[in-house]
Amino acid sequence: MINVLLFAGLQEKVGKSELSVEKQEVTVDQLIAHIRETEPKLDLSNVMVAVNEEFVNNPGQVIREGDTVALLPPVSGG
Repeated sequence: MINVLLFAGLQEKVGKSELSVEKQEVTVDQLIAHIRETEPKLDLSNVMVAVNEEFVNNPGQVIREGDTVALLPPVSGG
């Protein structure tokens, strides 16, 4: 299982702070596609992805069972 932490507006849209994905190994792109299917109300087009507390720039990076993924939406302020 892969734990996915949601922050800010993502968390508000689904009403929880964490998703569990029953996969043993996926790429970042595959994980995002899976979450889009299971949580269609989430806009993941501009999210930053961190795996085990390190930001990921490679959509082909492999995520393995036991990893923790954080999805961080764009932040605006004033």
